[in-house]
Amino acid sequence: MRIAVFGANGPTGRLLTDQALAAGHQVAAITRQPDSFPLRHDRLEVVGADVLDPVAVDAAVAERDAVLSTLGVPAGKEPISTYSRGVANIVTAMKRHRARRLAVVSSSGVDPHPYSEGGFLFNRLLLPYVTRVLGKTLYDDMRRMETLVRASDLDWTILRPSGLYHLPSVTDYTLVKGHADGRFTARADLAASMLALLDDDRYLRTTVSVITTADNPTLLQWIRREALAKS
Repeated sequence: MRIAVFGANGPTGRLLTDQALAAGHQVAAITRQPDSFPLRHDRLEVVGADVLDPVAVDAAVAERDAVLSTLGVPAGKEPISTYSRGVANIVTAMKRHRARRLAVVSSSGVDPHPYSEGGFLFNRLLLPYVTRVLGKTLYDDMRRMETLVRASDLDWTILRPSGLYHLPSVTDYTLVKGHADGRFTARADLAASMLALLDDDRYLRTTVSVITTADNPTLLQWIRREALAKS
């Protein structure tokens, strides 16, 4: 397939691009910083474009069979609109060019639930603080993005990973409709699940959760490796 990957220069986007090339697809890796994109391949086109620029997005989507969005921005107190504005441009371009298949990464923080293995610290303190205070503007914009995607007539899937972390390879991850009772998602598994959706019609127009059940970090390890690394 001819695939466009938005947010291709992020940690998940790079993995997704690499996996898509390994699977034999033609890939357009779309990033604001094309010169820093590390992958090279004869079936890879690195496209310099800002997802907030509708003209650039339109050109990037032209002649693609599917669009995968791994857009990501840091959480902060300032208003965030990258997810909703960017995906609005993507949806408009897909309709114009008659591309049908869309998969976007959101987050389990959009609709937080207590986790059976979360414990008091995670469920009662950390989760509310992250979703209601630290990441409030981010999750608000993800909700706007999800609403926009659901309102489209595209063949869409919304993926909600939990806390993202690094593993060197894909595991036997779990993909379920709606909420999944798992606190962590390896980026390799998130990328693999997005790619698998291209050949799976069971999750059309559905919100799914992606969780990793093997080699999960402890909460302290996750905070040290991932949360603090972003600051």
